[in-house]
Amino acid sequence: MSKILVTGAAGFIGSHTVDHLLREGHTVTGIDNFRTGRRENLAAAHHASTFTLIEADVAEPGVAENIAREFQPDAIIHLAALVSVQESLSDPGLNQRLNVDATFLVAEAARRQHVARIVFASSAAIYGDATKMPIRESAEKAPISPYGAAKLASEVILSGHGASYGITVRCQRYFNVFGPRQDPASPYSGVISIFARRYREGKGVTIFGDGRQTRDFISVYDVARANALAATRAGVTSGVANICTGRATSLLEVAAVFAREHPTVPAPRHEPPRPGDIIHSLGAAEAAAAALDFHASVTVQDGLLELIRPG
Repeated sequence: MSKILVTGAAGFIGSHTVDHLLREGHTVTGIDNFRTGRRENLAAAHHASTFTLIEADVAEPGVAENIAREFQPDAIIHLAALVSVQESLSDPGLNQRLNVDATFLVAEAARRQHVARIVFASSAAIYGDATKMPIRESAEKAPISPYGAAKLASEVILSGHGASYGITVRCQRYFNVFGPRQDPASPYSGVISIFARRYREGKGVTIFGDGRQTRDFISVYDVARANALAATRAGVTSGVANICTGRATSLLEVAAVFAREHPTVPAPRHEPPRPGDIIHSLGAAEAAAAALDFHASVTVQDGLLELIRPG
């Protein structure tokens, strides 16, 4: 079993990743400054004797290195970040600090403490307004926000450290992640978490455009498993991979599942498309399959039903 250091451990993806690693028998140290993470997300993890949580900010110099020196992890899964596109637009300096500078500090911690592997939470946002579907890892990188640019810059930093210092680096380009613990009030909330809250409250939803726009929705359970594979699978080499299903789902299809389960809620209301909204997004899943033997297993319908019928 491995020793894994997880930054952003109390976040949406982070807490599910911690839970998955613990179920597999790994020893996990989590770091979170609770800027957006929630302690209750780690309620199950706290019952494990193999889990330690440290409240700290990896964007502060020395923090990641000191913890890596003490814990001596086999791998670092770096999930801590500014996760709001809108916040990156309104405060690009904060985006630089929490996304780019923090990643450099994590890379340096790995270099100086001889950590063998780094798994990085990248994003499909690095592709920008890609028009050719499915989007392959070789597609043009043209981010349209400071957030997307920071994710791309972080990939470059980590790849440089990996090639220079013999660290295996896996950059995971997440598509539209959804599932339990996603905060619908967050500025980076996915449409599914917003729909789930609105239907639960008995309110209708607003769809911008005709609803035929599509996304590659992937369950957070699959993302957590992909992170664990990238951190612990034997023989993994450095590289990038879309973490996606390779299947497109329209907003109308998502709304239809909620409507069937909430028949008394008003039908969706349509408003004009918002400027800048991407019409279609679909990832190619072959690279993750080849490098990690990763295949998404949770269908969108099953994931939605879990949100609708919790427990």
